[in-house]
Amino acid sequence: MRVLAAMSGGVDSAVAAARAVDAGHEVVGVHLALSANPGTLRTGSRGCCSKEDSGDARRAADVLGIPFYVWDFADRFKEDVIDDFVAAYAAGETPNPCLRCNEKIKFSALADRAVALGFDAVVTGHYARLEDGVLRRAVDADKDQSYVLAVLTPEQLSRAMFPVGDTPKPRIRAEAAERGLAVANKPDSHDICFIPSGDTQAFLGAKIGIRPGAVLDADGTKLAEHEGVHGFTIGQRKGLGLPGPAADGKPRYVTDIDPDSGIVRVGSAKDLEVWTVRAERAIWTSGEIPSGPVECVAQVRAHGGTAPAVAEAVDGGLVVRLREPLTGVARGQAVVLYRPDVAGDEVLGSGTISGTERETHSYAGALVAESGR
Repeated sequence: MRVLAAMSGGVDSAVAAARAVDAGHEVVGVHLALSANPGTLRTGSRGCCSKEDSGDARRAADVLGIPFYVWDFADRFKEDVIDDFVAAYAAGETPNPCLRCNEKIKFSALADRAVALGFDAVVTGHYARLEDGVLRRAVDADKDQSYVLAVLTPEQLSRAMFPVGDTPKPRIRAEAAERGLAVANKPDSHDICFIPSGDTQAFLGAKIGIRPGAVLDADGTKLAEHEGVHGFTIGQRKGLGLPGPAADGKPRYVTDIDPDSGIVRVGSAKDLEVWTVRAERAIWTSGEIPSGPVECVAQVRAHGGTAPAVAEAVDGGLVVRLREPLTGVARGQAVVLYRPDVAGDEVLGSGTISGTERETHSYAGALVAESGR
């Protein structure tokens, strides 16, 4: 096949491209210029998409002996990822920009251009597995990225290749060194790629400005004032601007955010428990919408936050009733459904969380009765 290897400048995408070459594919490397100011070098392992990363990707392509290009997607990235990120926080949501980048940039804009140029698939260094069109968790659980790939449609998955998902990360680094790739020991990028300083609140504050509001306790008592709901997320414990813990000495957590009134409510850890998750924009990786309830394991954050559940497709969205409560569930995040078999690694579908409910329901109640809890 003729494949396009998306090369970020890191070790994972370099090895993914190398494995595609080994598999006999005709490989062309491409680095996505996503920053309007790529001349700004990152500090340490923060961020990506810098001039440094572009150079690292080019050198890796040279070692592999494949053609290499840089494609400018900065305007599209700003519109579909950065602006979406800012708007979501302004609306009191907690978005996942990596998930949106995969959906809108790497497997939409990039894949569309690749197909138009005659390529059959896009190769990336994501830690996930594709088997007969089925998206699965990576072998390396600590690096698994199936959560942020669960927004891909069956058509997008049919044009994707994830060559490193069957290998633990330490082995990928060792392989890169064996191949003579200079990125073998390059630190992983972390934080949000377009906020290399790592100060998300400062970034959002500069974009959104001051929008004063109040922090209220569960009983409605005003505890503090704040400069904008963008400084908070559900489940947040620190940085709330409160004079101290609750009267019982226990910490307070953000339990609700109202962007219209500017009210941020705080409560106990128990107040964070959610039993039902509602989501919009449902995507089923099989391409078929289930006709009834589906047993699954629901995950609400990129790393952690899982519980057995029953999901139903409703009006283009999802209703996910949890058999065990989850905490820290925020609007704007994704809920990803996995098949509840022995392996538990097959992605069934996903949706963008639009609301939650804290009351228990019949599914959970039956389980509680059976277990005697």
